[in-house]
Amino acid sequence: MTMSKSQEIIQITEKYGAHNYHPLPVVIERAQGAWVWDCEGKKYLDFLSAYSAVNQGHCHPRIIKALKDQADRVTLTSRAFHNDRLGPFLKELCELTGFEMALPMNTGAEAVETAVKAARKWGYTVKGVSQDKAEIICCMDNFHGRTTTVISFSSEEQYKQGFGPFTPGFKLVPYDDAEALAAAIDSNTVGFLVEPIQGEAGVVVPTDGYLKKVRDICSQNNVLFIADEIQTGLGRTGKLLCCEHEGVVPDMLILGKAISGGVLPVSAVLSSREVMGVFRPGDHGSTFGGCPIGSAVASEALKVLVEEKLIDRAALLGGEFQAKLESLVGAKVEKIRGKGLLLAAVLRDDAGPARGYCEKLMERGLLCKETHDNIIRFAPPLVISQDDLSWAFEQIKEVLG
Repeated sequence: MTMSKSQEIIQITEKYGAHNYHPLPVVIERAQGAWVWDCEGKKYLDFLSAYSAVNQGHCHPRIIKALKDQADRVTLTSRAFHNDRLGPFLKELCELTGFEMALPMNTGAEAVETAVKAARKWGYTVKGVSQDKAEIICCMDNFHGRTTTVISFSSEEQYKQGFGPFTPGFKLVPYDDAEALAAAIDSNTVGFLVEPIQGEAGVVVPTDGYLKKVRDICSQNNVLFIADEIQTGLGRTGKLLCCEHEGVVPDMLILGKAISGGVLPVSAVLSSREVMGVFRPGDHGSTFGGCPIGSAVASEALKVLVEEKLIDRAALLGGEFQAKLESLVGAKVEKIRGKGLLLAAVLRDDAGPARGYCEKLMERGLLCKETHDNIIRFAPPLVISQDDLSWAFEQIKEVLG
């Protein structure tokens, strides 16, 4: 029997690629807006947005134009020289988010590593912590990336198994437990790193008031409140930043994913001059971080978010869609949780693995992905239409209702 083009691609990928992912058996050949097509021309609605990197939709024409225009001028200079796109991009990013300075990198994990280094050096040079004693507190069930240092403060055993020895200097406390954070802080604590909503853990939303308590505790103890908004930031939850739902401002902000509209790897760490000022030439860097093409793309991606009112759209459509999903709570679905267009269905223990439901939805033309064994994450591009959301709900209702 002749294999389809998609089957051939999957076979080649499995043969030559390391098996560090378990993707659904679909091969995406092209994409536009909220929709993608496979090699055989079958159309699917994207309900994952590349883990919230494609908030502005696939191949947004304004962002693609910025990419092409910059590609004809200059793509990479390294940071050995200035380029004409980085400064304006950083100014736009700081003015949009309200922070004084930013340090650009590429991937989210690189940005987390940057925040860890900044917090430690701030602890030594500003707070006065003894050399090599700085500690950063993180939460159980966190996900901040997969580098050796980042997995050192993961509580997920699979992320760590076989990869030790690990980087010291981290403590873990339960998520959504401000009292546990307060009890864990001592004179060596320089930062508290937290996701305002835990994405990979299954879209876990903390109780109202948690982030306010965290803000107060960090302020009282001269500890940096570091918000990882790589997945929750830039409109995904119906606010520019998820922290805004509680009216709190972190000391340090980590952004990635949608900062470039899913076109190039771009990330950034933002903070005050006091914190970012600890870096000196040679302390930290990246050949591609802050490159002209990344800066041009990210600059346009931020403009699209604001000018096309995608943040308000996420709030409106997310609220309506969450209410519809909550009508499915019953025999298979235990609960729905999330904010804006970052939502998840938590399945009952006897409903079977989430993977099987994702495969059934894929057959119906809806692409979403399980996280852990019993949770399905729903995170469409913020440009999705109301009609497409209604169609998606009908598919989900058929499979989970």
